[in-house]
Amino acid sequence: MVNPRDDLASTAMADVIRSRRTSMVCDREREVPAEVIDRLCELATWAPNHKRTWPWRFAAFSGEGRMRLGEACRLDLTEAGSTDEGKLTKVATKYGRTPSVLVIGCAPDDHPTFHDENRDAVAAGIQNLLLAATAEGLASYWSTAPLLEGRHTLELCGFEAGVRVIGIVYLGWAESAPAPVERPPVEVRHITR
Repeated sequence: MVNPRDDLASTAMADVIRSRRTSMVCDREREVPAEVIDRLCELATWAPNHKRTWPWRFAAFSGEGRMRLGEACRLDLTEAGSTDEGKLTKVATKYGRTPSVLVIGCAPDDHPTFHDENRDAVAAGIQNLLLAATAEGLASYWSTAPLLEGRHTLELCGFEAGVRVIGIVYLGWAESAPAPVERPPVEVRHITR
């Protein structure tokens, strides 16, 4: 017998999962309080983490801090040899598109399998964070960093050496949500023998 309460929780979770969208359509003037960011990051750490290595690293940027992040990313690209002025200008300013930007890093591990599993744990944590952001009424957009190990970006974030940036998440209070994209039917092979 299914407990009706469990069914309601299951339905609510399914609704959050199905309503999550990648979007930066948000109120650009309304700040996302630090307490909300902290709550989202705490929920990220409940993702599976083999060997309990606790690989998550978080740095939240708002206000002028977003421009400092852009400048650090620009410096990293320049040091890496980029000479594309359009790209360098874009990276220096793009983090101002939402009120908050969260840089999420992954601690390294000397063991190659654990190193990969750390990245998986951080990616799963980012999904937790995105779902929690949706439940809070926030628009979110998971972006790739210009460089995964840019020295200036890691220093600005306060991350230790060897950390890789797994995602840069834009956050702001949602004004609307994109329409859902039709998903192909799921095919599951059930093997019983």
